[in-house]
Amino acid sequence: MKQMDAIILTLVIVGALNWGLIGFFDFDLVQSLFGQGSWVSRILFAVVGLSGLWSLRFYSHISKQDQ
Repeated sequence: MKQMDAIILTLVIVGALNWGLIGFFDFDLVQSLFGQGSWVSRILFAVVGLSGLWSLRFYSHISKQDQ
């Protein structure tokens, strides 16, 4: 499970960095690497989105640490 959490965290960070690039520089790294609307870009965006949903479970870890 720790490996899965590390992979998920990496994907969430990649997504956050990509959104930072979009916000600050209007530059979408994923689409520039794989093409706008390509199936690879769409899959990567979907996987990063699912990683964000998976990351919601980390809130339970935070509340356990406070006790």
